[in-house]
Amino acid sequence: MQDERIAEAEAALRMAMLASDVATLDALLDDELCFTDQSGNRLSKANDLAAHKSGLLELETIDIVGSPDIHRWGDCATVCVTVDLAGFYDGESFFGRFAYSRVWHERHGRWRLVLAHCSPLPATR
Repeated sequence: MQDERIAEAEAALRMAMLASDVATLDALLDDELCFTDQSGNRLSKANDLAAHKSGLLELETIDIVGSPDIHRWGDCATVCVTVDLAGFYDGESFFGRFAYSRVWHERHGRWRLVLAHCSPLPATR
């Protein structure tokens, strides 16, 4: 199935985020990553890796709500997914429902995340 590799990359990203696995995140995130967080801040790959490495961000759950919407066009793919996210940021606990949009690009046989956007949604917890 054409979308299987994208779904695998998404699953690897989720597991790496939960474990703060900086080595796996480094392999999955493109060096030119631009991530717009829920507050509108634009973060780089270095910013993202530093948050995990330092312990500033500790994720406890990333529960997918519904089915991800995955579309592939040649060497690019888009993913839209809603998640319930819980953890700690700078020692403060948080919970929220977020909509993520991501763009993956395949280079040299590897899928890497090049663009991501996060929007907060009303929580149902």
